[in-house]
Amino acid sequence: MIALPAPPHSREALDAVTAAQWQALFSARAEALAHWLQAAAALEDPQAQTLFGQLLLDGRGIAPDAARAFGCFVRAADRGWPMAMNMRARCLEHGWGTPSDPPQAAHWYLQAAQAGLDWGMYNYANFLSSGRVLEQNHALALEWYRKAAALGHAKSLNLVGRYYEDGIVVEADRATAFRYYRASAEGGDFRGQYSYACMLAERGRIDDANYWLEKIADTATAAFMKKIGNELQLSGHPSFRQIGDRMLQLAASR
Repeated sequence: MIALPAPPHSREALDAVTAAQWQALFSARAEALAHWLQAAAALEDPQAQTLFGQLLLDGRGIAPDAARAFGCFVRAADRGWPMAMNMRARCLEHGWGTPSDPPQAAHWYLQAAQAGLDWGMYNYANFLSSGRVLEQNHALALEWYRKAAALGHAKSLNLVGRYYEDGIVVEADRATAFRYYRASAEGGDFRGQYSYACMLAERGRIDDANYWLEKIADTATAAFMKKIGNELQLSGHPSFRQIGDRMLQLAASR
């Protein structure tokens, strides 16, 4: 068993932490991880600041403090850390620890996207596709979703599939949509799992569809399970109705 490293008090001590020690830290109690990351973040390490900010935002291992979390993300983003750019944008979009400022959120999502972060690409594309903050531009949104999908981003894979299924700025191509949905489902996205299950059902592969519908409950939000559960209850397939009943029960308990 690898012993946890002592909280670092210098840059040299932080740089000396091995991969095995990092793994041990992330397997430790949340309180121990938060204490360690707080010390590392104080050394102005952008990765530690981002990770500590996430713990502060979630209240995991430390009392929740959204304003302090936002400060961590700002400092790390200013040092060029892509995930910190994305989290800075998330805070600005939702008003976590700072006044809501969607245009600034769009700016930082773009910075994260241009730095090569799949989550930044996905979030920026969401702004483009919805037209909520930026002028709606499906062609550019699809371009960013494609880039994130090429990195294996499961949620983006599902949305590229949706563009092909619905024929938005591309010619409708259900075979291509099917391939993207399968990749999204296998990547663990619950919306991709539902999209894939629906197409499997269209092909008469009911047992396979049942498998992916059952997987949805592992990661889906209560709101999504309630929506899909109600839809499945209207299905002509008894197994789908049964899965829908279980989804609604699970949604009510979360």
